[in-house]
Amino acid sequence: MKAILQRVLSASVTVEKEVVSSIGRGVLVFAAVAPGDTEKDADSLAAKVLKMKLWDDDAGGRWRRSVMDIGGEVLCVSQFTLLASTKKGNKPDFHGAMGGDEAKRLYQYFFDKVQQGYVADKVKNGVFQAMMEVALVNDGPVTLELATGPKAAPAPAPAPTPAPSK
Repeated sequence: MKAILQRVLSASVTVEKEVVSSIGRGVLVFAAVAPGDTEKDADSLAAKVLKMKLWDDDAGGRWRRSVMDIGGEVLCVSQFTLLASTKKGNKPDFHGAMGGDEAKRLYQYFFDKVQQGYVADKVKNGVFQAMMEVALVNDGPVTLELATGPKAAPAPAPAPTPAPSK
């Protein structure tokens, strides 16, 4: 899974000219599900969203408080386009995004985990697969990319160089 977190003063989602969700100070989360993602990935991402230190503390300590620490709100928005490949040509390729019912199920699982990990009425949602208008007022701006899923294999250690012969 992949997510973009934006620290916001406010954010909202409008579908067909109707505001379906809005938040005040907190985090706007754009989340995407990739083939091979699991509930374990969703659990990990949900925990990171809630625990990521994006605010300063009252004593001026930098990056010390999470959205939960400040009593902020969370707005989750599904956004498969985060997984687009733009390596070839000028048209994005979305084969890196999970499709259909399984993507909806895993995204909903992620959203439910964010709600369960915090105060349910402080966690809002967009509308899966809808054409959404997302409005936000950035705070900072602070924008982070989070990812879970298969880790890249570590690079092999270089072979030892033989000692020069005499």
